[in-house]
Amino acid sequence: MTVLEKDASIVPSAAPAVVDMGAGSGPAWLDAWLALHRSEVVALRRALHAEPELGRAEHRTTALIGRVLTAAGLEPRTLPDGTGLVCDVGRGQRCVALRADIDALPLHESTGLPFASTVPNVMHACGHDAHAAMVLGAGLALAGAPSLPGRVRLIFQPAEEVQPGGAMDMVADGAVDGVERIFALHCDPRLPVGRLGTRVGPITSACDVVEIALRSPGGHTARPHLTADLVEALGLVITQLPLLLTRHVDPRSGTVLVWGAVHAGEAANAIPQEGVLRGTLRTGDHATWEALGDLVRTLVGQILAPTGTEYTLSHIRGVPPVVNDAESARMLGHAAVTVLGPDAACSTEQSSGGEDFAWYLEHVPGAMARIGVWPGHGPMRDLHQPTFDLDERALPFGVRVFTQSALTALTP
Repeated sequence: MTVLEKDASIVPSAAPAVVDMGAGSGPAWLDAWLALHRSEVVALRRALHAEPELGRAEHRTTALIGRVLTAAGLEPRTLPDGTGLVCDVGRGQRCVALRADIDALPLHESTGLPFASTVPNVMHACGHDAHAAMVLGAGLALAGAPSLPGRVRLIFQPAEEVQPGGAMDMVADGAVDGVERIFALHCDPRLPVGRLGTRVGPITSACDVVEIALRSPGGHTARPHLTADLVEALGLVITQLPLLLTRHVDPRSGTVLVWGAVHAGEAANAIPQEGVLRGTLRTGDHATWEALGDLVRTLVGQILAPTGTEYTLSHIRGVPPVVNDAESARMLGHAAVTVLGPDAACSTEQSSGGEDFAWYLEHVPGAMARIGVWPGHGPMRDLHQPTFDLDERALPFGVRVFTQSALTALTP
């Protein structure tokens, strides 16, 4: 009985047949491990997919990963809150880390897959089930290696989708203590399976939430001169704040404010007393991110001063940009080339989305790459959508990329 088969909840009655696109690319012990276990890695991903859990509630997910690691003779450590865990593989002073996120999204799945989510309105729509399966597979393969040049720390992180992110909990608990370098992969439905998108420098953006609550005495729309026109004030902020930001920050920073919600009033002939405006503020530049809070407060005050309305501004800082270390990004690209040849690595653009992997990079150098999950035909099913799915051939490829990257980082 194999390590993964010791947990009966993982292996389905018919183990899925998935091709290892990098078979024979070595090392020999990794080829042998994947030949025996790649279908079990796929089965693990499907088990996680069928029972997703939201951020900071990933108790079943954490327990399942912990059981598999323990069955392999490893010693995982669960975080004090009971979600998320870390586990070292190998011995020695030098240590590199592989990170996976494990939480799902509040979406109702509509893929129709036989292993679709069994939890109403919760779904792995961002590929975190695949991330976890790839890191776990790499960890188990490394645990069976004849020897390792150091330690590889497996990080299974909760609450990536919850601002400001569970990565902060992992860092506070010591997950990167003693770590020299850290790697992560993220599913990309725009890249074909077997390709890895790498980038030096920022690969994601900072993402904050801005909420402005306005107050006024209210009044009759026939007499706006006797009160403060709250709806007009909202309109000024909606149009002027994004515009003014473009004149106060470097346009190369990719800074953008987009409103997602506005609420005020009910009656057509009554000026309301309260209103609220909410949106996201994103930037691709770390220095700009640091300065945006004070700038937004100044501009909002200037816009609303002539209106006579009172307001409360809430600027909720989210995550900084993920800024890839050049050497770490090179190692990820080299790993892809080692596995599948020169066409496996490609450049990727900076995204305006946020990723809390950035918090690790505030403490240790590392890099995130985008792993292709599109089959190469049919629709590209986007992330954070009820229809999201992935080509499971990406799983053994991800195991190989993680393993090769860790070995390269540890080799003098």
